[in-house]
Amino acid sequence: MNYDLIVIGTGPGGYVAAIRASQLGLKVAVVEREELGGICLNWGCIPTKALLKSANVFEYLKHASDYGIKVEGADADFDAMVKRSRGVADGMSKGIQFLLKKNKIDTIFGNAKVTKDKKVEVKDKDGKVSHYTAKSIILATGSRSRELPNLKQDGKRIIGYREAMTLATQPKSMVVVGSGAIGVEFAYFYNTIGTKVTIVEFLPNVVPVEDEEVSKQLERSFKKAGIDVMTNSSVESVDTSGALLKVKVKTPKGEQILECDTVLSAAGVVTNIENIGLEELGVKVDKGRILVNEWYQTNVAGIYAIGDIVPGPALAHVASAEGIICVEKIAGHHPEPLNYGNIPGCTYSNPEIASVGMTEKAAREAGYEIKVGKFPFSASGKASAAGAKDGFVKVIFDAKYGEWLGCHMIGANVTEMIAEAVVARKLETTGHEIIKSVHPHPTMSEAVMEATAMAYGEVIHL
Repeated sequence: MNYDLIVIGTGPGGYVAAIRASQLGLKVAVVEREELGGICLNWGCIPTKALLKSANVFEYLKHASDYGIKVEGADADFDAMVKRSRGVADGMSKGIQFLLKKNKIDTIFGNAKVTKDKKVEVKDKDGKVSHYTAKSIILATGSRSRELPNLKQDGKRIIGYREAMTLATQPKSMVVVGSGAIGVEFAYFYNTIGTKVTIVEFLPNVVPVEDEEVSKQLERSFKKAGIDVMTNSSVESVDTSGALLKVKVKTPKGEQILECDTVLSAAGVVTNIENIGLEELGVKVDKGRILVNEWYQTNVAGIYAIGDIVPGPALAHVASAEGIICVEKIAGHHPEPLNYGNIPGCTYSNPEIASVGMTEKAAREAGYEIKVGKFPFSASGKASAAGAKDGFVKVIFDAKYGEWLGCHMIGANVTEMIAEAVVARKLETTGHEIIKSVHPHPTMSEAVMEATAMAYGEVIHL
């Protein structure tokens, strides 16, 4: 079979690249070794959000009296939550199957490897090997949970994110190692439905990539919710010999032993670049990532790579954007290179976190003279009416030219609000233009305008 393009992997990078290529008139095939949609749709973004929504609904029920509603006997049905989450994931995967078929893309299942002569070799589940040719090949094989040397995952008691979504029984207690997006989202979910949760973070702050004020707010909110947070701490070992796991944690105050049913290792991801032919082809790799140019071409002609396996943020929306740019370049168009300084990041704990651009610390270290504004949701009418007063919006502007350097949010539904800052920064919008853009009232999004007004000494409601 001869194709214009073969895409290996059907996550949010791979399937989006394949569809855009088909739209541009290329003959396309995709190769997938597991489920269509990759980790994001099946074991990441989508099913975790389904679990978090279940936790959110249960949380509302527990606090129904705060809204003048009496609810008795509400229980968290862990098995039903997991079943719903898997159903959502299955539905999304079927949706990808429909989209690929609609766009006349051939789907090949099996383990793919690019051979020396740039053919794609696919071994199916029965061991049958087939070979396919293409003018261009995109590698989009994604990533998996990183396994720490002193925290070997057994899939039952010491687990990664995949097992955390499908445990047979709800653990009574859990230690979460790492406080990035994966760690804090699962910490929120399990704590809300009744598991005793402790977070162990090696760095000084939880969600360490976020602005420091956001990190401190999340830590306060989590502690208020009953989650124990241990920063500047590391897990040294886990004793699995007893009924309960004994987790040895090194802290600034000395060693502590934590007992729990389950340890969730959420210390990042590692790329899936083994056994796909990189060595035979001579594709350059550095620190586990495939080196590419701004159009995602490797050092080997005709071989491209996108998503988690290349340098940059390991985020679904980044992979999709990279895939579109890559195939538009392959098709002879003139796309604009991706601006990695304007990528939004979202964490779906409660409170949610959303951010784009520089933190205050990064802006100061870069030598900018800055204007900083912060508007707390405690001063927002909509937040008060919704009973969601935790959090704030923080904005950072260059004092000289008014450039919007960064925006950082923590609170209810802020992941739905961050796009305003992303688009405004893309359009080089200044702080004064945000202040003069009328925001609807009452909304949480008013806080963006109010925070900007505070930065320029014009805030009304604070």
